Amino acid sequence: MEKIILLPEVIFQLDKLLRELYENDYFGFIDSAFTYTDSIYDFIFKIPNNPYKKTSNNKLGVFYSSYKANRNKTWYISFDKEDDRYIVQNITNNHCADYAYVISIIK
Repeated sequence: MEKIILLPEVIFQLDKLLRELYENDYFGFIDSAFTYTDSIYDFIFKIPNNPYKKTSNNKLGVFYSSYKANRNKTWYISFDKEDDRYIVQNITNNHCADYAYVISIIK
């Protein structure tokens, strides 16, 4: 059985996202912000069943999988894979500076 391991930095990033979504009024209700971040967590824990690609820049992980949250935002989850263990190293989106590194635009 596959095991998904999230580095503490990833958990921190998702917690920070939750706070920012609510505090900056992206969502009017805290429950909506929780639902949004929970959907990202759900995707992460289904990585073994989702398509993923290999990066050419191993700094943020050997593989990445993309989650389209809505028409404007795609999340990129980068990870390493050893046997049945998936170690999630980073999460970014198409509006962040390190996005290009994750999808191998910049080597």
